[in-house]
Amino acid sequence: MKLNLPLYLMMVPGLIYLIFNNYIPMSFTVIAFKNFNFQKGVWGSDFVGLSNFKTLFSTRDSRIIFRNTLAYNLVFIVVSLVIGLGIAILLDELRSKKAKRVYQMAYLIPYMISITVVSYIVYALLSTDTGFLNTSVLKTLGQDRISWYSTPKYWPLILVLVNQWKWLGYNSIIYYSSVISIDGSFYEAACIDGATRFQRIRYITIPVIRSTIITMTLLQLGSIFKSDFGLFYQVPMDSSALMNVTNTIDTYVYRGIKSVGTMGMSSAAGLFQSVVGFVLVLAANAVVRKIDKDSAIF
Repeated sequence: MKLNLPLYLMMVPGLIYLIFNNYIPMSFTVIAFKNFNFQKGVWGSDFVGLSNFKTLFSTRDSRIIFRNTLAYNLVFIVVSLVIGLGIAILLDELRSKKAKRVYQMAYLIPYMISITVVSYIVYALLSTDTGFLNTSVLKTLGQDRISWYSTPKYWPLILVLVNQWKWLGYNSIIYYSSVISIDGSFYEAACIDGATRFQRIRYITIPVIRSTIITMTLLQLGSIFKSDFGLFYQVPMDSSALMNVTNTIDTYVYRGIKSVGTMGMSSAAGLFQSVVGFVLVLAANAVVRKIDKDSAIF
């Protein structure tokens, strides 16, 4: 204890933040089981059992919001894995260090931009009257203007593209850090044996960084019933015409709080998302541990 005292002291600020920001608020999950009243407070509000969960699952929009949340996240996981890993491998193939730095910076810039700014960038592209696509691209091609913010069929693809553009830098850097740690002698031996570039990627790069791929996927599974509020609310500009394809659990709860103040249902949704994510991570990790113990998180 005395030997490591400086290290423990360095942990204190982080632990204090963790306790106040993460653990103390967990006691207020009791709101999910109450008909919350601001005048009565958290502990004085009437206990209603599972009523908030029943309301959340029995609304006429429940099928749509759960379908959207789950489907989008599954697509995000697959696309981010494929493209993020692909970009990481392409960066590793570059021989110019200056070019690598330039590309890394270019990929990371969208990740550091606020989602509010992203929403206006998208609006600048898709605005019916002044958007770049309508006034420049479609007009040049002799096509009619498209009212993007009132045409739902385009938005599943738009949301996937925007999400991937914003998170590409983060995902690719994580994978890239694993790729560059691979011993170069593996590739040299493969080249001597006549392996092509694709074969080196398939039989060396991907198997060696398998643990990183599994870890990233498991972490994303933990948030599979959560959604990026800014992506689904701010980017579509809260357009009512797009509700069927942009409404998720988080945006639905926010709209409910804004209109009728349903704090109990909001808490129920948050608790449901966290519990399901926790169970999914445990289950997926258990499967990974049985297949390959070294690749499991715990």
